[in-house]
Amino acid sequence: MSSWTAGRSGRGRQAGGGRAAGLLEALPWLERFRGSTVVIKFGGNAMVDAELKAAFAQDVVFLRYAGLHPVVVHGGGPQINAQLDRLGLESSFTNGLRVTTPETMDVVRMVLAGQVQRELVGLVNEHGPFAVGLTGEDAHTMTAVKRFAVVDGEQVDIGLVGDVAAIDPSLLRALLADGRVPVVSSIARGADGQVYNVNADTAAAALAGALGAETLMMLTDVEGLYREWPTSDEVIRRLTAGELAELMPGLASGMLPKMEGCLRAVRSGVRSARVLDGRVRHGLLRAFAGPVVGTEVVPDAPVEPVAGRRGPVPAGRSGPPCGAGRGLVAAGAT
Repeated sequence: MSSWTAGRSGRGRQAGGGRAAGLLEALPWLERFRGSTVVIKFGGNAMVDAELKAAFAQDVVFLRYAGLHPVVVHGGGPQINAQLDRLGLESSFTNGLRVTTPETMDVVRMVLAGQVQRELVGLVNEHGPFAVGLTGEDAHTMTAVKRFAVVDGEQVDIGLVGDVAAIDPSLLRALLADGRVPVVSSIARGADGQVYNVNADTAAAALAGALGAETLMMLTDVEGLYREWPTSDEVIRRLTAGELAELMPGLASGMLPKMEGCLRAVRSGVRSARVLDGRVRHGLLRAFAGPVVGTEVVPDAPVEPVAGRRGPVPAGRSGPPCGAGRGLVAAGAT
């Protein structure tokens, strides 16, 4: 049986091409998504590169001007790790999820909501009064339940880690209707009053489903899901939900939260979900232009398009870029 896992490629920081070229390539396709909600998970080491962060903010603003409704959900693994190191606190992961003690939870809340989110909001708002920062705690947008890791078939307590138990999208819908760009930190309170660290991939998938998003884009540190890593760097371009479910047990632990997120999203009505290499400048915008990049996960059966949300295929193109009309995210946890 093939070994399906994730790999890290030295090509990740390859030039993304000129910004103008990326815009021109994306424009014909973006028309098809006008009026649609797109949920974007921003994470990985791209979050600590100033140029990549600025390019990401530009892409988000361009999507908004093109008539799409972007929602950003962010991680903050590198920043959390750095702060934990400064405080002399140890950090470990189980099945790709950060073991979260009460002391670690304090750092997670401080870094995500007080540092990473504010920086992203500021970068987007350099281009206009668009971004609004919030956490899953705000207006009960996300309600969490304690999550356990599963190791060798046994539940393992990993502390204050939560899964999404419920979503109230009313605040997000109001912000989108007002032309704003929500920037969401993946922190949520449980019915027990405890605040939980929710993996950002999990949070993005749950929000995409609740919002009826057209697509979920997950930016990370790899080019996609690799078929035979490390013996081959061939990226799997498209998988159905059923195909992905069969592969889940053999995936590397760092990929599990992302691919679980993809599966959750498409099985909750999202038309497509995709893992993209966030180390490529303007990679988000280029994902809307031309051939499939990254790894796309799509439903097992075609999802009927919503009336008025799609336009014709541009001349000269023969297929959809984001799994449209067909059976459509990579490593690290906050």
